[in-house]
Amino acid sequence: MKRNKKERQAMLVHTIRETPFITDEDLAEKFSVSVQTIRLDRLELSIPELRERIKNVATKTLEDEVKALPIEEVIGDIIDMELDHSAISIFEMQQEHVFKRNGIARGHHLFAQANSLAVALINDELALTAKANIHFTRSVKIGERIIAKAKVNHIDSKSGRTSVEVNSYVNSELVFKGEFEMYRAKK
Repeated sequence: MKRNKKERQAMLVHTIRETPFITDEDLAEKFSVSVQTIRLDRLELSIPELRERIKNVATKTLEDEVKALPIEEVIGDIIDMELDHSAISIFEMQQEHVFKRNGIARGHHLFAQANSLAVALINDELALTAKANIHFTRSVKIGERIIAKAKVNHIDSKSGRTSVEVNSYVNSELVFKGEFEMYRAKK
């Protein structure tokens, strides 16, 4: 259904308010217009691009919460976190993260996203990776968005170790799985 510009822009504002992490491509499909039209609408309405929206939400909600490392040292953008329980981050695979010859992601970027999320999840001033068991389940390509989901499986206050599982997905497909044993100061 074709809408006039004013109606479309009102619906665009509402949709982004309800779903701040929606892509321009998804918006274009939803409103049956080109991606360029969505970008022009966002520009006119002073709505930042997806990456900026993610960063703004993450920074506002997590700056004071994350203790183990500065939020700007986390690889990817944390969009949800409950310390010592679970966290989610998003990472856009860009040109600088892939091999030039084939556009496939360098594995250390996927590991860095997962590892830094596991560190940030620890509710302590000191959190270090003691051990990691990782598995790449498929190649990630330039332009794909990786969603990493971390959850604490076990906290051993005697040894100062915390077990964190991180699964990373592109859409709903598992691309990386990691089990991290994190060291933290004994409580």
